[in-house]
Amino acid sequence: MAKRDYYEVLGISKGASASEIKKAYRKKAIEFHPDKNPDDKGAEAKFKEAAEAYEVLSDENKKARYDQFGHQAFENGGGGGFGGGGMNMDDIFSQFGDIFGGGFGGGFSGFGGGGGQRRVKGSNLRIRVKLTLEEIANGVEKKIKVKRKVQAPGTTYNTCSTCNGTGQVTRITNTILGRMQTASPCNVCGGSGQTIDKKPADADAQGLKISEETVSIKIPGGVVDGMQLKVSGKGNEAPGNGISGDLLVAIEEVEHEKLQREGDNLHYDLYVSFPEAVLGTSKEIDTVTGKVRIKVEAGVQSGKILRLRGKGIPSINGYGKGDLLVHVNVWTPKTLNKQQRQFFENMLEDDHFSPKPEKSEKSFFEKVKDMFS
Repeated sequence: MAKRDYYEVLGISKGASASEIKKAYRKKAIEFHPDKNPDDKGAEAKFKEAAEAYEVLSDENKKARYDQFGHQAFENGGGGGFGGGGMNMDDIFSQFGDIFGGGFGGGFSGFGGGGGQRRVKGSNLRIRVKLTLEEIANGVEKKIKVKRKVQAPGTTYNTCSTCNGTGQVTRITNTILGRMQTASPCNVCGGSGQTIDKKPADADAQGLKISEETVSIKIPGGVVDGMQLKVSGKGNEAPGNGISGDLLVAIEEVEHEKLQREGDNLHYDLYVSFPEAVLGTSKEIDTVTGKVRIKVEAGVQSGKILRLRGKGIPSINGYGKGDLLVHVNVWTPKTLNKQQRQFFENMLEDDHFSPKPEKSEKSFFEKVKDMFS
């Protein structure tokens, strides 16, 4: 089922301030809190939905990406958000210290068996991947060597005696919602529910060791410089029965020698000689899918823009492809021999060489306006 707009979820406008976003989330959190709506799956879903919306809209970077790309910014490994139904409730309640001014934290007993074992997540890893314009246009699969922490063979664990393997210690707190049972990570086992029994000599204090692994990363077409993708489960492993962190992949766009990118459109500067401009010609140019030959009409003027539709970058939102804009530049020679100079001196008074712009010819400023519209 398609996700609802985050602004609609919180009941706010797109121009809402940070304080308005926080206030709206606080209202929704109180309304749909599981302790106020026991065994109500609909309220539980809305509680999660509001938490996901707040997690994105309260972060300036994520909010900017969401405003530009919508939910697509966090899909297909785009990073950010809670990822829908698999969200961690501890992540949701970790926001409450900011929203309610303290007194909240850890998991809540009223949410689908909150008293069960808490699984610790390993730390995330971050890498930067350089992509050519051709790779960005066509999408690519990269195989990257990553050094990550994994459980060392031979490591064994015992159940933590402090938390009895739950990874949490509970307490009763008086809040604006009444008396609530909250949970926080066990300070003995770090929330894993297990303590180390035996470990090999090359393992660290958590029973982990560094291992190099080749990770395959599928990068969709249309990504932009600075965008961050997420490969789930390819970060550092957690000790015991924890879950692995994620691998966060930052995109870096390599500058192309001849093409310049502007959003989903590409620009190419084509230089033609004066005789070619007068007589017309055909030229082979570079595109992100290979070379193509284009026709330059006789009498072409410098500044003419030729549009090759669909030869640009695919939209990250799946809205088709941009165009390739070819800017024609008539190259004027700086030096002439005697014969060449004599020819052009003879043409100075020739009416055929006098500028006669037609009404259909657009001015430079009109061309710039069309280019950006």
